[in-house]
Amino acid sequence: MMMRKTFISALFLSVAALTFATATFSQTKTVIKLGWATADSAQDPSAIGAHAFKKALESATNGSMEVQLFPNRQLGDEKPMVEGLRFGTVDAAIVTNAVVAQFDPSFQLNDLPFLFANEAQARKVLDGKVGAEMAKRLDTKGVVVLGYFEAGFRNMVNNKKPVNTPADVVGVKYRVMQNPVFIDMFTALGGSAVPMAWGETFTAVQQGMIDGMEMPLGFIDSLKVYEVTKYLSQTNHTYTALELLASKRFMSRLSAEQRSAVASAAKVAVEEQRRTNVEQTQKMVEILKSKGMQFNTVQDPAAFRKAVAPMYEKYRASIGADLMALALDQVK
Repeated sequence: MMMRKTFISALFLSVAALTFATATFSQTKTVIKLGWATADSAQDPSAIGAHAFKKALESATNGSMEVQLFPNRQLGDEKPMVEGLRFGTVDAAIVTNAVVAQFDPSFQLNDLPFLFANEAQARKVLDGKVGAEMAKRLDTKGVVVLGYFEAGFRNMVNNKKPVNTPADVVGVKYRVMQNPVFIDMFTALGGSAVPMAWGETFTAVQQGMIDGMEMPLGFIDSLKVYEVTKYLSQTNHTYTALELLASKRFMSRLSAEQRSAVASAAKVAVEEQRRTNVEQTQKMVEILKSKGMQFNTVQDPAAFRKAVAPMYEKYRASIGADLMALALDQVK
C-alpha cells in the first residue's frame, strides 16, 4: 500500500511538473502579430519581407519569439494599422511610405518624384543618416522603424492609353494614395488625382470611377491589377519604400535581449527582401505581358522631371531643409 501511495505521489508530482513547465513555456513565448495590406504571395514585396522577418526572428530565438502573419488588411488598412501601432493595439506592420508620411512629414522625402535614379541611391539614403533621422522623428510619435523594405519603382497603369510623355497623363483619372505628394505629382502632370484607400480601388476601376492607378510591378501582379487595367507604362516615377514598423509600446514590453533579437532579425530580413524583390521585378515585365498588359517604357523622363520640379521647393519646409539637402547631396 505504501509503495502504491509513493508511486501515485511521484506520478502526481511528475504531471504537476510537466504542467508547470508547459505553462511556463506558454507564458514566456512572445508573439508578434505582423500585418500588411496586400496579398500573401511569393511575388508581393510586403509578403516577401514579412516571411523573411518571421524566419529570421524565430530562428534566432529558437522559437521563443513567434511572428504571426496577417496579410490582406486583416489588421486594418494601412492608415488604421499605423494608428494601432501608436496606441499599442497593433504589434508590427509593413506600411507603404506614403502612408507613414501622413504621420510624419519628413517621410515625404522618399515620395518625391524622380528623386532616386536607382535602388542603390535609395538604399544609401535610407540606410544612412537620412533614414536614421526620419526614424528618430517617427519614434516620437510612438512608432519604431525596424527597417526599410522596398517595392521598387512605381509605374502608371490605366485603361485609356499608354504614357510616353506628360501629355498622356492629362485628363486621366488616377487613384493615388492619400498623400499630398502624390496628389501634387499627378496634378503637376495634368492628370486628375483621386485619393483613395487601397481597399476601394479595385472596384473603383472595375466600375469606371477611375481610369487607372500607379504602383510597383510586384503589386500589379500580386493584386491582380492586370485583370482590370490594360496599359502598363514603366515611368519609374517614384521609389517605394515599405517601412517595417513596430509599436513603441509593444517594444517597451520586451526584454533588452528580445529587442536586440528583433532589431537583428529586421536587418537580415531587409537584406533578403531587397534581394528577392529585385529578382522578382526583373521577371515581372514578361509575366505581366503574358497576362495581357500592353507594356511600354518612357524613353525620355526629362519632361516629367521638369513638370514636377516645383514640388521640391514646396515640400522643402515640411520635410526639413537640412534633411532634403543631405538627401540631394547623396543622390548626385
